[in-house]
Amino acid sequence: MLKELIITNLALIEKLHVSFAEGLTVLTGETGAGKSIILQAIHLLGGGKAATTWIRSGAEMATVEALFELDPQHGLILEKLAEMGCEPEAELVVKRIISLKGSSRYFMNGSLATAKAVGEVMENLLSVASQHDHQQLLQPRSHLDCIDAVGGLWPQRLIVSQCYDKWREAKELYQALVAKERDKEQRRDFLTFQAREIEEAAASPEEDVALIFERDRLRASDDLIGLGKKSWHLLAEAVNTPLSLVRKNLVQMAAFDPSLAGLAEEVAGNCFQLEDHVQAIRNYVETLASDPARLDVVTARLDLLQRLKRKYGGELDAVIAFGQEAKQELAEIEALDERLASLEKEVRQSEAALGEAAALLSKARLAAAQELAGKIRASLASLCFEQAVFEIYFNGEPGQELGTISRLGWDRPEFMFSANQGEEPRPLAKVASGGELSRLMLALKTILAQKDQVDTVIFDEIDAGISGIAAEAVARKIRELAGHHQVFCITHLPQIACLADEHFLVQKSVVDARTQTSIIPLSVEKREQELARMLDGDSVSEQTLAYVRTLMERKAAL
Repeated sequence: MLKELIITNLALIEKLHVSFAEGLTVLTGETGAGKSIILQAIHLLGGGKAATTWIRSGAEMATVEALFELDPQHGLILEKLAEMGCEPEAELVVKRIISLKGSSRYFMNGSLATAKAVGEVMENLLSVASQHDHQQLLQPRSHLDCIDAVGGLWPQRLIVSQCYDKWREAKELYQALVAKERDKEQRRDFLTFQAREIEEAAASPEEDVALIFERDRLRASDDLIGLGKKSWHLLAEAVNTPLSLVRKNLVQMAAFDPSLAGLAEEVAGNCFQLEDHVQAIRNYVETLASDPARLDVVTARLDLLQRLKRKYGGELDAVIAFGQEAKQELAEIEALDERLASLEKEVRQSEAALGEAAALLSKARLAAAQELAGKIRASLASLCFEQAVFEIYFNGEPGQELGTISRLGWDRPEFMFSANQGEEPRPLAKVASGGELSRLMLALKTILAQKDQVDTVIFDEIDAGISGIAAEAVARKIRELAGHHQVFCITHLPQIACLADEHFLVQKSVVDARTQTSIIPLSVEKREQELARMLDGDSVSEQTLAYVRTLMERKAAL
């Protein structure tokens, strides 16, 4: 259950730290006081989308932190925490930080966690019923989720989804190969030509780079020979011979003056190095030759490679890879008939598996739908709907063809309702009023809370559109749920608020010229005043207070 909630710098809340107990907790207050901010904080903890505009003006970040006491019998939560690397403990702290930079960080028991991981844990800790859920209840696509939840059919539903994905993948691949088979002769001729052209070229990676170098050298061969010979002769005749004489002179001078030995040795080294350069230039020139025939061969080869690159890829590596892919596809075409037969068999097998799994799921859903409808009718009767009719219809019957199937199976259930005796049940969206939807949502959430094994249920203005006897019936039902769950209720009805184990007032005030929202636990006397305000606003009389005391006495009678 939720034991503590800490909110910092979220909207109008500067700092809020509140503790909760078991049973029924109600939050009341004037419209706009900030009750929705409390619900928004819970939503953020569950991984809901956040906006930097929710951060209180002047703050760098907003923080929401909650402490939950874990039921040791709730194996699913403990198992999920273990999968995430969290040590099973008696308490769990979930925290979310939203910064002005737009980033969010999640923590579980002090360790960083992902939004997905936190969301999976939170959905097993608490359930929220808000006015948004009322609208979801009008959407037939949400009815299937309710049936699967009541029947515990999520594992079967996952099997159907997996079978569907396998069947769809095999079918799409088979259809693609069938289309390829129709064009295989034309495709074979085209690929054969491409593969042969590339194979006959026998190109090697970066061959064009080497050929460009050779082509450029062949084009400049006459210039290279002329410049090489001139350099060779200059070094050999104009430089090398005088330097040799200088070297000999310095050797003789060093014999008379040893201080010149280093200079003589250095000059001698330069002479020998120049002789090596002369020989290197000579050798290079002797390798050169004017070869117009070779230049034509190289140029033609480069033209061929350039043409291949334009057709099959920007580089020779891409051309070679294209040729290999063409050969591979040719091999696949040759084996196409065999592959088609194999895939056709795979499609039939996966289709049969999908049909079998979907049929089993449909059968289980029919039983779960009957169970859910019966429980909702019984719950509605306790909510002043003694004559109400509630049925679950399935549009269409599961068939042998898979044309209408989806990842969720064949079934398209819809909730049908009639609040009045003698009227045929019709789709919720066409007949249910706001107050009727509120009671239907309460009945459904009560049933789902027991199935989901969540410890905490939050109702956000579940009393919308109801009053009088219906309000008292809703209050009793919420009180009944609070007998085995921790229940939070944001309400405007004194009939509900009077049954609370704890009553908090949400109010706005101005502190240091800034508006802020706070939550105040109410004493018995303050509760009477708040209930009176809920009944008569500012016109509270002794009669109102007397009625309030009568309301509060009802709790003891339940």
